[in-house]
Order: sequence, then structure tokens, then C-alpha cells
Amino acid sequence: MRRHLSTLAALLLPMALSAQSPAMHSSSDGVMLTFQRFADIFGGRLVAAFDSIPAAKYDYRPTPAQQTIGYIAQHLENANYGLCGRFATLKHPLTAKDSLPDTLKARWPKDTLVARLDASLAFCDTAIARAGPLNSGMLASLLLAFETDLAEHYSQLSSYMRLLGMIPPSALPPRQRTAIEVPASALSPYVGVYQMAQGLELRVTMQNGSLFAQSSLGGAPSRLWPESKTDFFLKDVDAQLTFMRDASGTVTGVVVHQFGRDRPAKKIQ
Repeated sequence: MRRHLSTLAALLLPMALSAQSPAMHSSSDGVMLTFQRFADIFGGRLVAAFDSIPAAKYDYRPTPAQQTIGYIAQHLENANYGLCGRFATLKHPLTAKDSLPDTLKARWPKDTLVARLDASLAFCDTAIARAGPLNSGMLASLLLAFETDLAEHYSQLSSYMRLLGMIPPSALPPRQRTAIEVPASALSPYVGVYQMAQGLELRVTMQNGSLFAQSSLGGAPSRLWPESKTDFFLKDVDAQLTFMRDASGTVTGVVVHQFGRDRPAKKIQ
């Protein structure tokens, strides 16, 4: 599953936003980046959870009064479009399927439900990016409602998974990764500045033959460990980076992988 935008703050600095300077932490841009970060975390975990639950279990509910797994998936899609469509002048075009009863949509195939949920989160990514600075109580209320809904339903789904004998994504240990040796000559083209979003950049430097990355939000540089000539991982958090090249071989960007999302950043320096 893919996603994209402000994971970098959490990726390079596990609690980057708490380590910002007071000026950045209190700015509206800094607050919006915080909202983007937590949308990444809970949105990515939800998609990963739904994706890991077998299709045969989508009609499961602990008691008759509770929602089924399939019902939760379609409800989240509807709620995401309803809330995020109010962040900015961005509207989700409705189709005939959108007007079907919730109980019917809850029985759609698993792949359909997961793909539609993922698309609704991508819509929310765009809506948050277009919302601009946080300068109104209404926008703050909508953002809190959106992210609270994601968090509450992830908690609900986690409980269902444990009752089914499954481990929720947030409780799984990170995959073990092995670093390889890559010559400094192959690493130097990656040095530069990459723009993740407005006000959020990733600076990649090289020290003693190794690559380091640092968010523009602050904090200490984190070492990037190579898995291949283009793929790197961090040891302090479960996150990976893949550097991109164009047809001529020039490094053009990097993709940050975390929380089941893929966040592209363009190389600007």
C-alpha cells in the first residue's frame, strides 16, 4: 500500500516535533505538519491492518451489536471523504456505488474495500496539503475529528484482530535488515536537499563515507544504512529510503517508506 507527504518528521526524528524550537513548534505550519504526521501513522496502520485480515473474516464482529470488519472499512472511507472535503475546496466526485446502503458496501470484496479506503486517505493527504496554515478554530476541529476517527477505529480494529488471534501492525516487531558495504563514490550523488512538502525538507550529507539525513524541523542527523546501492534504512526507527534516478542516471529524488506509505521528495539542491 502507498501513501505520501510528511512522514519525514517522524521518520528521521522519532519524536521530531517535540524536539523543535519553540518558534517552530508554535507556528501554524508546524502544527499542520503534526496533523499530517499523525494522519500518516493511523492511516497507514489502518490500511495495513485491513490488508492483513483474511477476506473470510470481514464479516466478523465480536457481538451482534458491533460493526463487522467490512462495515468499519466502508464507514472509514465515507467519513474520510466527508471530513477531509471540508478542509479545502476539494470535492470527491460521487458515483452510483457511493449511494448504496452501508450494509451492502460492507460486503464488498476485501480488495475493493482496502483499495477504496486507501484512495480516501490519499484524498485526505491532498486536502490537508491544500488547507494552508492552521488559522481557524473550525479547521482545527475538523482535523481533530478526522484524526480522532482514525485513531478510534484503529483501536477498534486492533481489538478485533486480537480476538481473532492476530497481532495488530503497531505491535509487530520491525523486519530485520542487513546493511551492506557501498563505496563512498556510489553514495556521494545522493548528497543534497530533498523537499517533502512546503516547509519540510530532508538534508542528506556524507560523513566519513556514510550517508546521514536530517529533517529541516531539527534534531540530530540519522545514519542511513545501505541495503543496496539505492535502498537505505534507519536503525532507530522502522523506516526506509529509496533514491530515484532519471534515464540519464541523475539523482532526482527519494521515496520515504514508513507506516506502509511511500512519500516522494524531489531533489532541489
